[in-house]
Amino acid sequence: MSDLKAAFDKAMLDSKNLSERPDNATLLKIYALYKQGSLGDNTEKKPGFGDMVARAKWEAWNNLKGTSQDDAMQQYIDLIADLG
Repeated sequence: MSDLKAAFDKAMLDSKNLSERPDNATLLKIYALYKQGSLGDNTEKKPGFGDMVARAKWEAWNNLKGTSQDDAMQQYIDLIADLG
């Protein structure tokens, strides 16, 4: 396992124990960076207007299309560290 992957996994665990709950915009960024870092570009079907939360998550992840998984992992690690 690479050092980056290990740090990413640790940041994922750390994200569950933040001192306070981030605002919704930050939560979307955390979600999107996690998905991009773990799965790469979004290839899922866009949710309909009826599910606003799923749609917001999909759009946040889709906005990272083209970002490498390594870059997304590092951004995720840095964001969780800043919030911790």
